[in-house]
Amino acid sequence: MEKPSLDTAKAGAMRFNTDSSQMEIYDGNQWTGILATSPELQTGGTRGLIMGGLSAGHPNGDNVMQFITISSTGNSTDFGDLTREKYASYGGIASRTRGIMPGGYYYPGSSGTYTDEMDAVTISIQSNAFDFGNLSQGNRAEPGSASNETRGIIFGGRSGPSPLVYTNTITYCTIASQSDTIAFGDMAATGGGGYQNPTGTASQTRLVMGTGESPSGAGSGGGDSYNTLEYITISTLGNASDFGDATIAASYRNAAGNAVRGIIAGGYAPSSNNTIEFITIATLGNGKDFGDLSNAVGGMTNMASSTRVVFAGGRTPSEINNMDHVQIASEGNGIDFGDLLSTVSNAASVSNGHGGL
Repeated sequence: MEKPSLDTAKAGAMRFNTDSSQMEIYDGNQWTGILATSPELQTGGTRGLIMGGLSAGHPNGDNVMQFITISSTGNSTDFGDLTREKYASYGGIASRTRGIMPGGYYYPGSSGTYTDEMDAVTISIQSNAFDFGNLSQGNRAEPGSASNETRGIIFGGRSGPSPLVYTNTITYCTIASQSDTIAFGDMAATGGGGYQNPTGTASQTRLVMGTGESPSGAGSGGGDSYNTLEYITISTLGNASDFGDATIAASYRNAAGNAVRGIIAGGYAPSSNNTIEFITIATLGNGKDFGDLSNAVGGMTNMASSTRVVFAGGRTPSEINNMDHVQIASEGNGIDFGDLLSTVSNAASVSNGHGGL
């Protein structure tokens, strides 16, 4: 039987829970379990997955998933297949064990369909995806997404194609349980107008999201790209609050990072650009210059370990199969990492070592 403590525990205190046989740490509010695992134990290093996208020979979307080991360099390897060919799902949701691709476009015939499906995989096992659940409140094509170990957050996007409706809603799912998403709150930047292809990056407690496109008459630019950044506390429900501004107003950017820094790169402003910038997630403020990508590119996808971000694919405006990487703690230009299986843009991506874990 557990004996009561004589003093209130301080944040960072540790104990062994004899009921669950697990080490726990006090986060200032509650005791939480300490994971006895790591990307090194699971997959020999942090694994990044690139999921679907527009690829060579698949202009309406692909079902191929491929993976890399982020701590090394080299070309990607086949992982398995999504449940259907699709693209236009920005970011991705992942715990240490599970990766999820929310929404996107797919083509059952001559016209495109916006899907509310979520595909999931076990990151350590090379296999095909399985159905996780469905999106709610219009977060279908071109939503942004990010996560910590427990919750996946999906924000912005569109439903359609007829009628075409932009959304500013934020929804969430519990990664360990297969279910539909639940309302979380609203993004703030467009005053209810909604927007598509936002991006985001997270620590264990906070998610910073922003950039993208808004419909005519909403947001900064009235139908153009914007540079607004905002944030939420992942464990609570509520609307987003202002964080600061990115260095450029651009669409189809992508973000990833560790628990301290978020890296935002590329995008169309209005033509493709090679900008890399960073934010400090725990503090409010504007983006700061980090360096340059090897190519001016939009529509790429990013994956992170605790030390490194890999930027994959995109358009220059032609689709490319290049991958760049940077060290998160130091500013500098992108360095060649390797090549994807084929040219890929507008894909989703996840890793089992990102900053939210």
